[in-house]
Amino acid sequence: MPWTTAQIPDQTGRTTVITGATSGIGLEASKALAAKGATLILAVRDTARGEAAAAEMRAAHPRANIEVRALDLASLASVRAFAERVIDLPRIDVLLNNAGLGLQPQRAVTADGFERQFATNHLGHFALTGLLMPVLLRAEAPRVVTISSIAHRRGRMHWDDLQFERNYQGRPVYEQSKLANLMFAQELAARSTEAGSALASLAAHPGVALTGFMKATGMPAPVQLLFNAIGLFAFQSGAAGALPGLYAATMPDAKNGDYWGPDGFMEIRGAPARARIWPHARDRADWRRLWSVSEDLTGVKYPF
Repeated sequence: MPWTTAQIPDQTGRTTVITGATSGIGLEASKALAAKGATLILAVRDTARGEAAAAEMRAAHPRANIEVRALDLASLASVRAFAERVIDLPRIDVLLNNAGLGLQPQRAVTADGFERQFATNHLGHFALTGLLMPVLLRAEAPRVVTISSIAHRRGRMHWDDLQFERNYQGRPVYEQSKLANLMFAQELAARSTEAGSALASLAAHPGVALTGFMKATGMPAPVQLLFNAIGLFAFQSGAAGALPGLYAATMPDAKNGDYWGPDGFMEIRGAPARARIWPHARDRADWRRLWSVSEDLTGVKYPF
């Protein structure tokens, strides 16, 4: 029988931070965890939308404990400010690194001088996870779940031009950022194991889910219409796309270093299962290189 949110263990007493919780799979994951009693911190760029999402969840689950905190992953100052506001919590049991910026047809630069997509999808989450590590490590069995994508299959690290200053193209930039998500999750898992830490780092991907995220990928309008029409039959809903990440975040058999995704054809849709990591994403020398570059760019150092 396919796994559903009904099988999520009781989350009462557990605190989960979710980035990008106002729409798409982040919102669906938040709803599922609220229904299971989790204390939620919705880390969102638009706090008004965050409060609206929280109100919707509280209406469905009156006893839900939900906070909304401002976080713009494209800004290291915002990431640091968010971390300072939650660092005194007793613990964080789960950090769900979900927020992401879809394919952008034009290059944009953050206030820190980084290409916006790489900054939002990877560097912001790298910095956030590192800054939250002290409060994560107060939990008995903390988990970090980073949402990657089947786009990592085509992704390549452009080491000589990570910020795509010379030849910007939206698709390779997006694919690189999702490959970076997966490489980061794996290197964090390896470092945690070597340090003897209880922290588990996992990755997950939603397959191809029809969410607002997919509508912000820079497709020409006719292509978007065709994509949506095909998607009604070939792809899956945002709620279904949230399931692999929820499985990785909550289930006892999800382990450090795992990668979860849908079990159907090409992992496009289906029930949660262990997903395939493409060979070019398995080179630990590349993981370490990305880690070192990320530390240099963000100024964030990890305890292991």
